[in-house]
Amino acid sequence: MNKKIFRSSVAVALVVLLSSIVLIIGILFQYFENQLQSELESEASYIAYAVEKQGLDYINNFSNSNKRITLISPDGDVIADTSANESELGNHADRQEVIDALKNGKGTSIRYSNTLAEKTVYYAMKMDDGNILRVSTTQYTVAAIIMSLIQPILIVFVVAVVLSFVLSQKISKSIIKPINELDLDNPSNNEPYDELAPLLQKISRQKKTIEKQIKEAEYRQEEFRLITENMKEGFIVVDTQMNLLTYNRSALKLLGINKDKPDDILTAGNDDLICVISKALGGNREKSDLVINDNDYSLIANPVSEDNKIIGAVILIIDVTESVEREQLRREFTSNVSHELKTPLTSISGFAEIMKNGGTPDAVVTDFSTSIYDEAQRLISLVNDIIKISELDEKNVQAESEDVDLYELSADIISRLKPVADKRNISFNLIGESTVVSGTEKILDEMIYNLCDNAIKYNVDNGTVDVILSESRRHIKLTVRDTGIGIPQAEQERIFERFYRVDKSHSKSIGGTGLGLSIVKHAAIYHNAEIKLKSELGKGTSITIAFTKDD
Repeated sequence: MNKKIFRSSVAVALVVLLSSIVLIIGILFQYFENQLQSELESEASYIAYAVEKQGLDYINNFSNSNKRITLISPDGDVIADTSANESELGNHADRQEVIDALKNGKGTSIRYSNTLAEKTVYYAMKMDDGNILRVSTTQYTVAAIIMSLIQPILIVFVVAVVLSFVLSQKISKSIIKPINELDLDNPSNNEPYDELAPLLQKISRQKKTIEKQIKEAEYRQEEFRLITENMKEGFIVVDTQMNLLTYNRSALKLLGINKDKPDDILTAGNDDLICVISKALGGNREKSDLVINDNDYSLIANPVSEDNKIIGAVILIIDVTESVEREQLRREFTSNVSHELKTPLTSISGFAEIMKNGGTPDAVVTDFSTSIYDEAQRLISLVNDIIKISELDEKNVQAESEDVDLYELSADIISRLKPVADKRNISFNLIGESTVVSGTEKILDEMIYNLCDNAIKYNVDNGTVDVILSESRRHIKLTVRDTGIGIPQAEQERIFERFYRVDKSHSKSIGGTGLGLSIVKHAAIYHNAEIKLKSELGKGTSITIAFTKDD
């Protein structure tokens, strides 16, 4: 550690020193270079003006100047020069500053001499008569400047290095010595700094206690985490002041609380939750129902006691949404089935009672017998549909998956329904080609049959029913489209419910159990397919079943 501090101190001192020297030299060099450029530009403008007024003789005034003045023709020939005989100078048309001046009106160039470690700065401007006036001077390079300052730089550097070594060594030793002499096994026996004495004493007293507590806390924390985090139920613990002590992820999820703001569990303004917790803190086991975002939850709160004193409460949050929905569906289904069975049975019973009493004409008996038969058939259809829904709902269909050609199956169903469609002059169109899906043919038959049967029942006379098969990269789609009465927008979400009918008067006249589309829905779910509905009142309905292709 001593060496590290020493080396770091020396390195920092040297880096700062060298950086400062380089920075200062760079700044000075850049400053003088800018000054020189500006000076050359101003001097060239002045000389050009004087030459134009006084002639070439004016240039001779600069023969002893540190700057070189050259007058160059547009062809590059030297007209006059303050440092050399014009006849001895070659053509200057290839000089960069001359090229730029002829093109842009002015030009600059810098040429280096590696031998002399200096550079020549040229500035050229185009005069009104077309000639080029060039002013140049020499400037030391950075290397030349450094070379000229090498001696003072070396002196400063050596002094700085020596001082850095000496001071860094002394400072590092003085800092490290007391720390290196610490006995960490017995902190109270050390006397390094007055500032460290209280800390060392405290460490000595608490060392063993802390180690033990840490191990125990880690064990209990891990044990508690494994239990609570794997619970589906929400888990909350509060103290007597209703301060949140602990919770699990399920509690946040069930209550819709942001995981970054767990305190919102108790501040979200849920009166039912607060009420249950308050009663539990009063010493009573409480149970209550809670509704959040249309989800149903059961709250169970138990007081926690120690030495016959309430110290907090534990709250369990159980999601019962699914069970509540199932119970509601069961009640609705039972009610609907009872109603649907009661109607035909009442009719059958009434007709039979009249016939039983005798005296009924033969023609009336025939009509009654026909009605009884129709109602019995309706009962049979209803019972069969209920059985189908029950099997699909419970996935009790005993059939292995097989390859089913939807095109062939649809063609067969259309042929079976054609007599019914012909009575109302409704035409069928089968569009597409052979398309195979993996599934249960019996269930697929029921699904397509009910779609086509509905398309006939709710169509208009002389209408059409299109059965369309299409295939994309990920899906196989079967669409049944009709030109019928359509479905109101407000009713479209409910048409797949059991016993739900959009137009009850129309449905009664055409028959049916009200379970056809519900069977379609369950059949689609059975095959992991999606249902899409498009309908416009008075124009028709289109229902698409999208089967996902196997990878």
